Amino acid sequence: MRKTSLVPVWLPWPLPSGWLVTGFGEVGDEVKGVRASLVALAGPSLMEGPADLLLIAEEPGVGIGAAFAGLSGPDPGEGFDAGPPNAKIEVMGHPAPLWCVHGSPDRAVYAGEALGNWLWAIAWPAEAGCLIALAELSLIDMRDHDLDIPFGAFSPRLQD
Repeated sequence: MRKTSLVPVWLPWPLPSGWLVTGFGEVGDEVKGVRASLVALAGPSLMEGPADLLLIAEEPGVGIGAAFAGLSGPDPGEGFDAGPPNAKIEVMGHPAPLWCVHGSPDRAVYAGEALGNWLWAIAWPAEAGCLIALAELSLIDMRDHDLDIPFGAFSPRLQD
């Protein structure tokens, strides 16, 4: 997936302390290529207890980010980016604004744009969303790197 993906494969690097990669996913086919990538991570939340995080890059209209967010349409919806961003993360050395999206109440959902694709950051439980706002994540595109990544148990979030 990594080398053939048409969209970035986002990974926070370095990983936040105590975090592990817990899976990868893709949406696409052999004819049109990979149109969405997912990276699952797990680790300690800033509040208490464990947390899960999905980072999704997708072409507009694919809808996998919205599905994981618990939304009915294929994107964050009209007006999600009205007003100042709720968080900023670094994407390949540049700031990328993210806005809170009101999805399912059991998760925190942020959406923005990077390299012409949707960038979704979805965290469970909802309180873990402050990880995105406070942890100063710095994302790299795994298509451009060969890394020794620490892996954990496969994420149950990717089984649906």
